[in-house]
Amino acid sequence: MKFGIIKERKTPPDRRVVFTPEELKRLHSEHPEAQIKVESSDIRVYEDSQYTEAGIEVSSDMTDCDVLFGVKEVPIAALIPNKKYFFFSHTIKKQPYNRDLLRAILEKNIELYDHETIVDANNKRLIGFGRYAGIVGAYNGIRGFGIKYDLFVLPKAETLNTKDDLIARLRRQTLPNIKIVLTGRGKVAMGSKEILDGMKIKEVALADFLTKKYSEAVYTQIDTLDYNKRKDGKEATKQDFYQNPEEYVSDFEKFTKVSDIFMAGHFHGNNSPDILTKDMLRAPDNKIQVVADISCDVDGPIACTTKASTIADPFFGYLPSEHKEVSYTHPASIMVMSVDNLPCELPRDASEGFGETFMEHVIPAFFNDDKDGILARAKMTENGKLTPRFAYLQNYVDGK
Repeated sequence: MKFGIIKERKTPPDRRVVFTPEELKRLHSEHPEAQIKVESSDIRVYEDSQYTEAGIEVSSDMTDCDVLFGVKEVPIAALIPNKKYFFFSHTIKKQPYNRDLLRAILEKNIELYDHETIVDANNKRLIGFGRYAGIVGAYNGIRGFGIKYDLFVLPKAETLNTKDDLIARLRRQTLPNIKIVLTGRGKVAMGSKEILDGMKIKEVALADFLTKKYSEAVYTQIDTLDYNKRKDGKEATKQDFYQNPEEYVSDFEKFTKVSDIFMAGHFHGNNSPDILTKDMLRAPDNKIQVVADISCDVDGPIACTTKASTIADPFFGYLPSEHKEVSYTHPASIMVMSVDNLPCELPRDASEGFGETFMEHVIPAFFNDDKDGILARAKMTENGKLTPRFAYLQNYVDGK
């Protein structure tokens, strides 16, 4: 079997890669029967020479590879027919802008394995850059607060090298006695927590966060039932919430009254209630002035996330009274950070972490007859058709 690491071709350029040179050396050491090739790239965070020095073939011709690994969507013109591809296709939620991509994958008889579909037997995701999105998103949230109130100026995360560099810069700053609320318990939120803890910001219990005053900056991390409640007032459970999200309504308003920064690191499922609404944001007692929407669902559960911002221009202002975008310097605006490709700002760290998890969870499946069903569950297309697990996408493919 011949594995290929493809060049990232999406614009804006993405410097991440699925496997670092060191991880490919490890792959070859553990599975000497595997052949490995890396496509030449002038944008990748690791240079071609670093792969060559690691004993890995570098080439511009990938047509002899059986399995091709990438990060972002592969442009239709660059797809090689009759191959197995791994990349984030952004199609599993029926994203309209990638319908033609999925059609082309089917037409070219490609087996697609989306990184998002790589799950264990309990449907828990095994692969992703979520931790690094959380790390960079939290850094950007603090950076935005400093800019908004002229307190300090931090460099962009993309100009630094590692998470430790981010934390070192943050710890040089002095924060006032603000309150930060962080939603979520998954990889994204825990990445943000790494930053807050690295800054030595005090974590406090939910009840204390809502009722007590502090002389220092503090944060609280909250989960689904902390900011959602049943409409009928009955007892709420996580299982009930996941099974009947339409029976719930947001209870986040109590946090808007005491929080200065909101870091959104939650996963928001279909039919779940909106979290931070337009009414909450325009309420006279709303205190939130900076929203770092790391999850970045545009026009979704966070009303002020009206667009995805960019690494080049990460902040914009939201005017609650008119529900529209304004300059973040507008005196009545809330500053919003909604960059949707945050891990790109730490490409080296993100690539190292991604490769490690890929080696742990995915690569063994190619050599053990997929005994745990990793590849079988992840496979979206085969023989020019959607697999049964992803048959729900047929109407999407058909344009219905």
